[in-house]
Amino acid sequence: MPNELLDVVDELDCTVGRRSRREIHASGLRHRAVHILVFNDRGELFLQKRSMLKDLNRGLWDSSAAGHVDAGETYGDCAPRELKEELGVAAANLRALFKLQACPELGMEFIQVYRAEHNGPFELAADEIDEGDWLSRPAVDDRVASDDPTLTETFKIIWRHYRQHFPPAEA
Repeated sequence: MPNELLDVVDELDCTVGRRSRREIHASGLRHRAVHILVFNDRGELFLQKRSMLKDLNRGLWDSSAAGHVDAGETYGDCAPRELKEELGVAAANLRALFKLQACPELGMEFIQVYRAEHNGPFELAADEIDEGDWLSRPAVDDRVASDDPTLTETFKIIWRHYRQHFPPAEA
């Protein structure tokens, strides 16, 4: 995985080159990622606990599924691929919600956030995810509001943006 090839992008998210994931992270170069928020019929959000084998944010709770956009791949192609790889599912109603601009707090990633609907069960990728759990929106709100250190910073930024732009009735 550290040697996977990713597009390097400029401040407008236009491709300017290709480098390995390791080089991109070591040099703080802009690149692309997707995060998918998977909700069930009860409106609960599935969170994954990142594997202790991961190089970043190991053991922290994160978005339902997430990953880098491979070199030459689109956000739209990456999102269903990540759902299949990490959760073992093809989710219904996968739709783009918003895109966050690359910044140091997001690891210099442009992040396209998606919403999907699925009730499980999931086949968690053992090398990516240690466990998963469904949480109610109020429970997620409470954990984010209290700046819970067991959540990734990226997920907290995504959730704050999501709640600001998608009130409960629309979310």
